[in-house]
Amino acid sequence: MARLPRLTLADQPHHVLQRGNNRQPIFMDDADRERMLALIAENVPRWGMALHAYVLMDNHFHLLATPSTADGLPRFMQAVGRSYVRWFNDRHARTGTLWDGRYRSTVVQAERWLLPCMVSIDLNPVRAGLVPDALSHRWSSHAHYVGARPDRALTPPPAYWALGNTPFAREAAYAERVAAGLGEADQAVVTTSLLQGWAAGDPRFLARLQEATPRRVEKRRAGRRPNNPIG
Repeated sequence: MARLPRLTLADQPHHVLQRGNNRQPIFMDDADRERMLALIAENVPRWGMALHAYVLMDNHFHLLATPSTADGLPRFMQAVGRSYVRWFNDRHARTGTLWDGRYRSTVVQAERWLLPCMVSIDLNPVRAGLVPDALSHRWSSHAHYVGARPDRALTPPPAYWALGNTPFAREAAYAERVAAGLGEADQAVVTTSLLQGWAAGDPRFLARLQEATPRRVEKRRAGRRPNNPIG
């Protein structure tokens, strides 16, 4: 079965995953990680992106971002990916591909799933057993949102601003959310939507989203096929 095209829409948050080829490391040391963050920061304004969250792991990275145009995210990922592979290959005296095919991405409903997605991203290194808590991982956006380290590349989303009326209140509320973690059901939605490419949102959101694109945004439910299937 042919793979569905990626769902990319303007002014909608997108959860993005890029893995290393055969899950091999894409960051060998801190210099590699610094280079990736520099490329992300450089290309965010170039392609009209609002970057909300990120985490760099050893063999993959996650981003949460809102593009202002339908082609902003693909162009951004292409620019960052190509530049980083040239850097990585030159620095480590290697050739060939670095990425495990094309990146994965999906649209998430801002009101319902953006904060859970941020929490999931922050907790990625904790789930992997690399650190005891999110703040101990240097290579994520978590420190920015709890007031530990500013990051000018980031654009806090409206859902974050709604957590409190002062910076301290927002930082404390967000830290509490991350410390509480995600329930199994919410984590399953975040993970499954990303890996399968279906949008994460309630029925009303999905219906509005479907009006904006010919590409199906959710998996068809089991049952009799409609007489005039769309998509």
